[in-house]
Amino acid sequence: MFRRLLPRETNFFEYFERHSEKTIEACSLLLDLFSNGKDFETHADRIKAVEEEADVITHSCIEAIHKTFITPIDRSDIHVIIKRMDDIIDCVNAASSRMVLYEIRGVRQEAVELAEILVTASTEIGKALRSLRNIKNAAAIQESCVRVHYLEDRGDALLKAGIVRLFRERDPILVIKWKEIYERLEKATDRCDSVANILEKIVIESS
Repeated sequence: MFRRLLPRETNFFEYFERHSEKTIEACSLLLDLFSNGKDFETHADRIKAVEEEADVITHSCIEAIHKTFITPIDRSDIHVIIKRMDDIIDCVNAASSRMVLYEIRGVRQEAVELAEILVTASTEIGKALRSLRNIKNAAAIQESCVRVHYLEDRGDALLKAGIVRLFRERDPILVIKWKEIYERLEKATDRCDSVANILEKIVIESS
């Protein structure tokens, strides 16, 4: 009786794709923030608004997991994908808000390049998530995931280079501020990599 009251199917792919659009938007806004080197508060406010919209999608998706009897892929995978996607935007929001909170003046090149990586990585994740609707698109999913892994490696290298250059600064407060921002950006690229890992797992288990 209880199972008959539950919806048998929910379009979780739609949740993924809607969230992906918000993720790409937030990453693009972050790149604009760093590239322009000004109007940090305006950009940070816009990113915060996108982050809140993404939160609504995340919560709706998680709620649907508990209410849906039949899911297109393992429900634990659905949960991890949407949560890791949400982590990406949370990190982007944290980085942008700290630019305002710490009253940062000027932008470092590594931050611009990390933001570029996030835009590209989130776009590849979006492609992979759209391909997930049809598991016959396994090759396309895998191709995007490989690109995300490469980008995450580049992000790690950029973080290390940025930290090395940062520690040459004479202002210890500036070092502390930028180190935290860098680490938020690198964590975002790491979460992109986590999503790619889950998608590869789904492809392998479906083959």
